[in-house]
Amino acid sequence: MKVLIAVTHLLGTGHLSRALTLAQAFVREGHEAVVLSGGCPAPHLENETVPLVQLPPLASDGVDFTKLLTDAGVEADEAYMSARQKQAAAAVQEMKPDVLITELFPFGRRSLSQEFEALLKTAQALTPRPVVLSSVRDILAPPSKASKATMARDRLKIYYEAVLVHADSDLTQLGVSWPVTSDVTRMLHYTGYVAPAAPQPHPEGVGTGEVLVSAGGGSVGQALFESAIRAAKRSPLRWRILVGGADKETRIAALKAQANDPTIIIEAVRPDFRQMLHQAAASVSMCGYNTAMDVLQTGVPAVFVPFDEGGEVEQTLRARSLSVQPAIEVLPAADLTPQNLLGELKRVLRDGRRSSSEFRMNGAAESVRITQAILAELRS
Repeated sequence: MKVLIAVTHLLGTGHLSRALTLAQAFVREGHEAVVLSGGCPAPHLENETVPLVQLPPLASDGVDFTKLLTDAGVEADEAYMSARQKQAAAAVQEMKPDVLITELFPFGRRSLSQEFEALLKTAQALTPRPVVLSSVRDILAPPSKASKATMARDRLKIYYEAVLVHADSDLTQLGVSWPVTSDVTRMLHYTGYVAPAAPQPHPEGVGTGEVLVSAGGGSVGQALFESAIRAAKRSPLRWRILVGGADKETRIAALKAQANDPTIIIEAVRPDFRQMLHQAAASVSMCGYNTAMDVLQTGVPAVFVPFDEGGEVEQTLRARSLSVQPAIEVLPAADLTPQNLLGELKRVLRDGRRSSSEFRMNGAAESVRITQAILAELRS
C-alpha cells in the first residue's frame, strides 16, 4: 500500500510531527509512505524512515493564518502559490498513492483551499482512485461562521471516504470543538492518540529534577518564557527553558540577558526533550497536541498555559479536558504571573506523577489498521 500524507504547518511544528509519526507507523507495517510538507523545514524533528517531499515553504504571519509568508519572510504571491500547487499535484501523479491523507483539511487550512482542492482533484483523476482520508487531532479550532462548517462538510462528501480523529473518544469527542452533523458522524473513526513510542528515560539523566519550560517548535511563548525566568529566580528547583522558532538564537540571547543567571538554562528545543520529561520534576508548557501526548505518556506533573492569541481556543479546550487528571493544572495566559505559576507548580508537584497506562496511545497503529480495512473494502 502506498500512502501520501499532505500537511502544511504554519506556526508551530505539531502538524508535521504528527504526520511523520503517522507515516512511520505505515512504514513499520511494510507500507510505502511519503510526507508532502508545505511548512518550513523542522530539523529538530527526527525522521530517518520516511521520505519527505518539501514544497516551497510557507509560514503564517504570527497568528494571522490568512497572511502567508515565504521562507524569505515576504508575503507569498500568486506565482509562488502556483508553484506549490503544481509541485503538490506532480507528487500525487508521480506516486499514484493507494491512499491520500490530508492533515487538518478540510476542517482547517482554508487559506490553502485552492491548493488542497487541486491535490484532491488530481487524486480523483487517477485510476484506481486513491482512498482519501482526513486526519485531525482531538480538538479543532471551532469555525467562526456556520458557512465554514458547511464548506468542510461539503468537501468531505465530495472527496473523502472517512475522517481519522486522533483522540480517545472516552476523553474527547470531535463535537466538543466542531459542529458534527449526523452524516459526518458516520465518517468518523476514533483512532486513539497519535504519538511516537513512549520515550525511555534519558540515558544521561539530562533534565533530572528540573522544571522544563517549553512552547513547541515555533516562534511563540515569549510571555511564558519571561514569566518562567522570574519564577525560577524564586524557586529552589533548577529550571530549563527550551526555545523554538527560526529566530530562536536571537530569542535565546535576549532571554539569557534578561535572566542574567547561569543557573537558569536557556537553550534551543532539543530532540531528546521527551526523554528528559521522564526524570523532570515538572513540565510548564503550552498545550499543543504533541506536548499533551508527551505529558500523558511520561506522567510528568504539568502546568499548561494554553496558547490563546488571536482568539485561539483549541489549546484551552484540550487543557481543560486533560485537567481532570491528577497532577495537571491549567493557568490561563491572562492570569500568567510568576506568583501564579509557582502556585500551580506547587500543586502539581504535591500530586506527584500519574500512571500513563490508562490512555489510548496506539493511534498511529490503529490508523494503519483502519486505513487497511477501508482500502480492502473499497477495492474488493
